[in-house]
Formats: sequence, C-alpha cells, structure tokens
Amino acid sequence: MKRICFLLRVKPDRLAEYKERHKAVWPEMQEALRETGWHNYSLFLRDDGLLVGYVETPDFQAALDGMARKEVNERWQKQMAEFFDLGGEHADRAMSPLEEVFHLD
Repeated sequence: MKRICFLLRVKPDRLAEYKERHKAVWPEMQEALRETGWHNYSLFLRDDGLLVGYVETPDFQAALDGMARKEVNERWQKQMAEFFDLGGEHADRAMSPLEEVFHLD
C-alpha cells in the first residue's frame, strides 16, 4: 500500500461551507472511493485554505482513473468545484502527489 499526500487550496471565504459539506459526504461517494482503492483517506484544512489530502492505495493513478469513471464522482466534483480556483478543472484532476522524503513507523 502506498501513502499519498497532495495539496489543494480552498477559497478562504468558503472554508466554513467546505467543512460542512464534508460532514455529510454522500454514502454512494464513500462507497465509490472504497471500491476504487481509496483507503485511510483524510483531508486536513488549514485556516488559510491550504488543504492536505492523505490516502493509502495500491495505485494512486488507478484510484483516480476509477473515480473518473464513477457518475457519483462527476456530480460531487461539479458541486465542489466552486470551492477551488482551478480554472474549471475538477479538484480530483488537479491532485499532484507530494514526494515522501521521510517516514517513521
């Protein structure tokens, strides 16, 4: 299982609503994530809008590709797009993994 971290930035004026939306992630979205290989998935949000994602998955690209084929992901991404300045790109397409340079078990 590979550990993946990625960064995005949430619009600072939308932080409260972003947090609220993630208190009620649709059950079908959660199931789609599980089905496509997303495990131990967490999002961390700083008060300036910096969003750090962490996921464990055998193959990050396969997990992204699997979600890209899910209709529920398309609906979710359309609703969440307003929280980011990504030039119309979906947040899941803008994820760029960070290089892990140290890990302590």
